[in-house]
Formats: sequence, structure tokens, C-alpha cells
Amino acid sequence: MSDRLLYALARPLLFSLDPEAAHHLTLPSLKKAERLGLTKAFPAVPSDPRTVMGLRFDNPVGLAAGLDKDGAYIDGLASLGFGFIEVGTVTPKPQPGNPQPRMFRLPRANAIINRMGFNNGGVDAFVANVQKSRFYQDKQGVLGLNIGKNASTPIERAAEDYLHCLEKVYPYASYVTVNISSPNTKNLRQLQGGSELDALLSQLKQAQQRLADRHGRYVPITLKIAPDVEQDQIRQIAAALLDHRMDGVIATNTTTSRDAVQGMPHAQETGGLSGAPVFDMSNTVIRALKQELGNAIPIIGVGGILSGDDARAKLDAGASLVQLYTGLIYRGPALIRECAAALRTVQHA
Repeated sequence: MSDRLLYALARPLLFSLDPEAAHHLTLPSLKKAERLGLTKAFPAVPSDPRTVMGLRFDNPVGLAAGLDKDGAYIDGLASLGFGFIEVGTVTPKPQPGNPQPRMFRLPRANAIINRMGFNNGGVDAFVANVQKSRFYQDKQGVLGLNIGKNASTPIERAAEDYLHCLEKVYPYASYVTVNISSPNTKNLRQLQGGSELDALLSQLKQAQQRLADRHGRYVPITLKIAPDVEQDQIRQIAAALLDHRMDGVIATNTTTSRDAVQGMPHAQETGGLSGAPVFDMSNTVIRALKQELGNAIPIIGVGGILSGDDARAKLDAGASLVQLYTGLIYRGPALIRECAAALRTVQHA
């Protein structure tokens, strides 16, 4: 049975469940299927290598952070054909996240609202999960590890949390993503501002050099930013990325805007909106970043990809790679193959 047909049969059941319950059913099921070798029956995603940030990606379609916050399902997710996997966001100490319910589907808009709040088991458990994965052990591909700050950490001490996590995950990461753009941790997006961003990036780059010397390996660091940024702020972020010689930028996270979903059930729930409504917003940010950065710093495009054409539009806007999340919920794993096929003839610096 093809992955497309299997998901078409499974989706009505999954959509009958609370979104978080469906999440907790799907990932363990995928893990078991991979262990039993069942995912090998799915059509393969052809190799289409890209070199970005000095790393070789087997194809340009990756998994965005958020689906596997604790790095507990890496092997199952990798078996679906992604060119790279990003897991997290992880914080120094375990935290439960926000009260449930905290995830809502908006099917009419192919969208999701979540206010998870970096629920995770803490960085030590996260690293243990990464180490146990065959994907890591056998160096099967590119693995991004996404780090954040605990909700209880005052914003003026946020850098301490990022530095703590960076030190812990560095030896096991192909690249590390610094998440300063989730709308679900109070004041977190404040770190995208001028002097605060400058101070954070300065400390991260100093730590990166120390860790590279210690481990004998340079691990790129990317910054994940929000779609809710004005042109002036994009220019400031781009200037900071260039000044501190960051290795990449991920554009974008979820949006707090509800303009595209007004009047729909759950539209007024607080949290970050992802899926189709963020597609144009993220593309606008990607284009603006590309204009400022040129080919100096690569962009990973994420936000609202529900088709191969959507993935191609990200590269046309200036991205070098793309990531999926909400599109997987609505389209299933066949979307990975569709996006990879659409990008086979497209190369960007």
C-alpha cells in the first residue's frame, strides 16, 4: 500500500481525535513501523544532493522542528525520505508547556494553531534520545538540533539557557538552530530586537568557536525568526547575521496574525498559526532576507508548504532548502516526495 493511500485512510481517524492525541498516536506508530521495516515499502525519495552551510543534504526537503520535540522519533521520521531532520525545541530543564488543549486544527485554511510552550523533557534526556538513534549513530544524514529557553528563565538571562543547551547538543548536531521566534514563550521574540539580538549572537559565536576547538569540529548555527517582522527589523536582523557571521537563517516560525482565518472555528485561540496562511508571509521575509544577505548566508524556507509548487516558490524567493511541518498533517508523507520532485531541477546558492 502506498504512503499516499495509507494516509488517505488514516487521516479521517486522526482528524477525529484531539490534535495532540493524534500526534501522540502517530509518532509511536511510525516508530514501530520503521522498526518492523514497514516504511521500506513506501516509494523512495530520489537523492538530489545539495551542499549548504558546508553540509551535504541528500535532498533539499527537511522536517521542521516542533514535531519531535524530544528527539524520540528520529529514526521513524528519517525513514520517510527527508533530506534532513530537525528536532526540538529543547530547553535546559524539563517543562510541561502550556495547559491543554493547546493545539487546534483549522481545516478550511489548512492550518494549525498551537501554544505548546516548548513542552519537553529537558536537554539531558534529549541528548540521550539523539545518541540512541541509529540515524545519529550511523551518520545517516543531517540532523539539526533546535534549542530554546525555559519559560521560568527571565528574558534578560535567556542567553544562559541558549549557551547551556548549545554546549550540551553541540557534539551530536550537524547544525544547531537557535529559536528566538516562538510566540508561546513570554517575551521570547524580544530577542529579535537590535541590541538584544546583537548580544545573544555575540555570545553564541564565541561559544561556537570554543566548542569547535574542544571537539575538533565546526557545527553551523542557524537562527529561526518570525514572519511578523517589519522591513526595518528584517534589515536589522540581516545586518546582525552578517556582522556575527552566522551560518544560516530559518524563515519562518508561526504567526500571531489571524487576518487569513477570521471567522473560522478556533481562529481566536492564542498561539502561533502555521500552515497555508503563513505561506505568503514567510515568502515575503525570505525575499527581503535574500535581498539583504545575497549569497553570504543561506536561508531555509519554512511556512505553509502544502505542495511541490509551494516548495519551489520558497527556492524562487531565495531559500536554499525547505522544511515541512503542518503540510505533513494535512497531506501526509507523500508531500515529502512531491516537494523533492518539484525541486530536482531547482538549484540556489
